[in-house]
Amino acid sequence: MRIYEGSPRREFEEVLRSIGAVLDARGLRECLLLEVPEGFVVQGLVVEPEAGGLHSDRLGRGAKVTLTFVDDDIARFLEEARARRGSGQIAPDWERAGYYERALRVVGRYLDDQRPRDIFFLEQDGAFVLRILPGGPVAVTHTIIEFTREDIESLIAKGPALRAADAAKKDAGPA
Repeated sequence: MRIYEGSPRREFEEVLRSIGAVLDARGLRECLLLEVPEGFVVQGLVVEPEAGGLHSDRLGRGAKVTLTFVDDDIARFLEEARARRGSGQIAPDWERAGYYERALRVVGRYLDDQRPRDIFFLEQDGAFVLRILPGGPVAVTHTIIEFTREDIESLIAKGPALRAADAAKKDAGPA
């Protein structure tokens, strides 16, 4: 996909938000995300119910799941989100959105400011470690960025105010 290299401009904020909504819906945790030329590869853990159904004393067992989202998948996720928001249906707003939808949205906003050529990150217990290749002709080494659980929670809490400020700037037009 390479959001800032060779494809029509998309924003990490919206792309990662849409992927986050899918991860929330599928119940993934402890995720790893890698941007590849065709899109994104995501690995995560899910809890699969144990055999024995409802009468089992056990909650289930963890299993690793690998998902691949190509450009067409991402475009569909973005269109579905826009349609929900514009159709009057109950749309996943900031308060109702799942953890990954909110967390990946704020991480995406940070990445949009950095404009990296590619991204790789992993999540462990709410903390994110990102490895990005900075944009520009001189980047020959990756940069590591860490967001603690508290950092992510703080960014999530600030999200609505930042979007309101962005909307006000957009409405005001060029300076």
